[in-house]
Amino acid sequence: MINTDIYNYVNILDKAADAANLRNQLITNNIANASTPNYKRKDINFESILQAELAGEKTLQAAVSKANYDLSVLDPQVFTDNSSLSYRLDGNNVDIATEEAYLAENTIKYNTLVDLMNQEFGRYETVLKSGS
Repeated sequence: MINTDIYNYVNILDKAADAANLRNQLITNNIANASTPNYKRKDINFESILQAELAGEKTLQAAVSKANYDLSVLDPQVFTDNSSLSYRLDGNNVDIATEEAYLAENTIKYNTLVDLMNQEFGRYETVLKSGS
């Protein structure tokens, strides 16, 4: 986390990338435990936390500035998904095909977030070069 207003967008993108990385770990753990009796899949809640934090402001810049005031509120929450649901008689609720789809989706999201951060730093670099 970089503590200056110029990096507000990067800080939010960084938190989102960290959440995507954590989700990637949880999904791969779910896949690894697909045959473990009574294992329940895990996931995170981040997007709704981010939406709630950004809501209520008139501009995106104001919303991002508000969210940067305390970035710890953007920490993802890990939860057990459908803990009472089981797909099999052994009590496990992991569906490999679904997890693989989530993994592909999450990988695209993570790569997009990293690309957005690189673009933002590229803008800063352009400004710094043009100023000298």
